[in-house]
Amino acid sequence: MIDIINLSVQFTGNSLFENVNLKIQETDKIALVGSNGAGKSTFLKILSGLQSQETGNIQFKKGIQIGYLPQELISLSDKTIFEEVRNSVKFVKEIEEEENKLNQNLLDKNLDKVTHDKIAEKLGLLHSKMEESEYYEINAKIEKILMGLGFTTNDLNRKTSELSGGWQMRVELAKILTSANDLILLDEPTNHLDIDSLQWLVKFLKAFKGAIILVSHDRYFVNRICSKTLEIYFKNVTFFKGNYNDYLQFKEERDIRLKAELRDQQKKIKQTEDFIERFRYKATKAKQVQSRVKQLEKIDRIQIADKENKIHFRFFDSIQSGVLPIKISNLSKAYDDNLVLSQINLQIERGEKVALVGPNGAGKTTLSKLISQKIKPTSGNIELGHNTFISFYAQDVVDNLNLENDIISELAQSDSENTIPQLRTILGAFLFNGDDVFKKIKVLSGGEKSRVALAKVLLTKANTIVLDEPTNHLDFDSKLIVQNALKEFKGTLIIVSHDIDFLKSIVTKVIEVRDNKLKEYYGGIEYYLAKREEESEDSPNKSILNNTDQKLTRKEQKRLEAERRQKEHSATKDLKNNISKIEKQIEEFENKKNILESDLTKEEIYSNSELVKKVKIEYDQVKNELDSKYLEWTELQEKLERINNELNIAS
Repeated sequence: MIDIINLSVQFTGNSLFENVNLKIQETDKIALVGSNGAGKSTFLKILSGLQSQETGNIQFKKGIQIGYLPQELISLSDKTIFEEVRNSVKFVKEIEEEENKLNQNLLDKNLDKVTHDKIAEKLGLLHSKMEESEYYEINAKIEKILMGLGFTTNDLNRKTSELSGGWQMRVELAKILTSANDLILLDEPTNHLDIDSLQWLVKFLKAFKGAIILVSHDRYFVNRICSKTLEIYFKNVTFFKGNYNDYLQFKEERDIRLKAELRDQQKKIKQTEDFIERFRYKATKAKQVQSRVKQLEKIDRIQIADKENKIHFRFFDSIQSGVLPIKISNLSKAYDDNLVLSQINLQIERGEKVALVGPNGAGKTTLSKLISQKIKPTSGNIELGHNTFISFYAQDVVDNLNLENDIISELAQSDSENTIPQLRTILGAFLFNGDDVFKKIKVLSGGEKSRVALAKVLLTKANTIVLDEPTNHLDFDSKLIVQNALKEFKGTLIIVSHDIDFLKSIVTKVIEVRDNKLKEYYGGIEYYLAKREEESEDSPNKSILNNTDQKLTRKEQKRLEAERRQKEHSATKDLKNNISKIEKQIEEFENKKNILESDLTKEEIYSNSELVKKVKIEYDQVKNELDSKYLEWTELQEKLERINNELNIAS
């Protein structure tokens, strides 16, 4: 379908790739991978015709139709959403223009009968073509695609100009999916999707009969669609069979081999350089020295990419929160007349790692801001438990960055424990390398500011972290670093994310926000997806994960684990509530004790024996109550631990 011959491309004087020779077949499903700045987006732009190559040739199959979704926002018209998509379908536009032209010609009163009959015949043939093509099904197809991408029937007549950037990108994606493309080029298509629309898009693209080349940092998405991987690596572009996981296995083996080869090469180079240096000025060795110099010039130097995923950071030790760091009671939240959350109740336990999922606009971000005390509920209550300290990340936290600081100074202000070299290493995990760390915040792009803000949040001493779409501006390696850090985090974690692979190894509970309500799933993200599949009226009553006997076993294990969590929750709910109440009472008695201790140091009290006696009696009472509460708290904690152990043994 496409032949790429000796393709070379430069960007700002640097070569991105050289002498690329490839064939892209009609049904290829390709993941395009490479480090940041390797040229992935440039490669897609060249195939789409939006950018030219320096040298080489690209031969396309005659009449090929290509759809391209860039990362950058595309300017849409002032049409409605439905009109914008329908107007982009080439064959529909051509048919309707031809039909209008023929109908106009038939209205000409000066036509003779022969010409009139010829035009009428053409119109009849056109109507037959309309019957044979998808013309009469196109409206239903457009509606189905828009609904799959998260729009409602009420949205279809909204103006595209009213939409946010994320929803406008969905309209552009719908235009590509509706058109009869032979090749679809997608550059980070999942950035603005929720889990529902992501799942729908996976099914659509798997069923697509043409070719796909996509760039995405969503590993789950890439693995389910692509059966080939195209890697840009040190100016070379190479095909690999298999999905992204298969490619990673190959890459690991290649890196081990290249490191060994590099060590041998460096050893030989040093030996050759030592020989040249030693005998450079000896006339008897002149020939041999020249020979060695030529050998050095001819050596094809082995290059190995920096391994960003070796960068590691850990969370600082923080004060342990109470058993129930977050308790929500009968909470509702509305923006003017728009009710987002209605009478919700939720308890999040210490150490839980929770995903908030659901359609865009359902209230996930609102709930995360309510939990983080960034906004207030319309009614109801949120209680933060004993010693609960929250750190919050969302796209808009970039507004809190000091624009005059450079990146490393911004981090250093909120982190006194890491040295500057350690901070530079940590910033490498967030794609700031070398002198980049000295850039002023004010010159950074929106995505770069978001990465700085995320780094600051993860370096705090909070025991409860709330993250709203933390992976949107991270690449594969950076996500892995953040993922590993969050797995080791000892506190409570709440993540709003549509990145299934990122959530998979972190969360143990899923809360779905839908139709103003919450629904809890006591299992990981894969368990949630399986349950959603079973609950769906439109899907067969089987899990998408249930493709092999081995996977069925894993699914069964996950189901049993989720049931165990549900039993644990039911058996310990009241106990945890009691522990939380006692923790609040302990906090009150501790405060009273501190006040009384302070009173005993005041001159107006310690100089008056009657007052001293009175304060001392009250102090002893408070201290006895406090000791009693601590004893009660210890007994309940032991009981909780005993129940959990019994449930673990039973399971």
